[in-house]
Amino acid sequence: MIDGSLVRAVGTPTRMPLQESEAIVLRSYPLGEADRLVSFLSRSVGRIRGVARGARRPKSRFGASLEPLSHIRIWFYERETRELVRIHQCELLESFLDLQRDYQANCTLALMAEVADTVLPEREAAEGVFRLLLHVAREIRVSNTVALPLAFYTLWMVRLAGWLGDLERCARCGATLAGVAAWSRIGAVGLYCSRCRQGGMRTLSAESLELARRILAARLENLRELGSRLQPLREVSKFYLDLIEYQIERKLLSRPMLEAGT
Repeated sequence: MIDGSLVRAVGTPTRMPLQESEAIVLRSYPLGEADRLVSFLSRSVGRIRGVARGARRPKSRFGASLEPLSHIRIWFYERETRELVRIHQCELLESFLDLQRDYQANCTLALMAEVADTVLPEREAAEGVFRLLLHVAREIRVSNTVALPLAFYTLWMVRLAGWLGDLERCARCGATLAGVAAWSRIGAVGLYCSRCRQGGMRTLSAESLELARRILAARLENLRELGSRLQPLREVSKFYLDLIEYQIERKLLSRPMLEAGT
């Protein structure tokens, strides 16, 4: 006779010990009548998806902690053979709900969250992206601007993903790009000088290229004097958002909403 306890042990996924982590909520979707499906970036584990039972009920213990870009402390269980974790509890450390009353800030935060949620592989530690998200969201609040923070975030996400080529020299002939415009195909490694450019390439102006170099060399709060240079900043964002969309092989859904309001 087969031991019933053995059958239960084999047939039921084992629940792992409760895990605790600092995290940022990337996206949150309704699931069923009362639950939420949440994608969050754990500082220690990476991007994870989980279910928050009862999160949509009026008196849910989760409160506003599962709003996008919320900085939280999260407790969750994993089960063997299951992709989704079970979210047990959240403590809200920092909220950016106040920024969502401004259309451009709201769209920018949504785009930042979508990029991280799409670019990052599951369960790969990405503390650099975690710190980048918090740093840029806080700067949007302090500076009350979005053009510079978005350019900073987009460029650094491309660099952290390993898709950023050399900004100093032509990828083909090695000529310096200091003080001149550069060209590139979407998905191409590096930039090209005027002599090596080919038909159909996109242009990155000399001013925008210099801004990109400065962004990579300084902290965001030390670049605030650049915030009024809207056109080159938007050119940097567009250039590298195009590259992100090429790499992920789809369009970012929140991007048109932001661009429609600028």
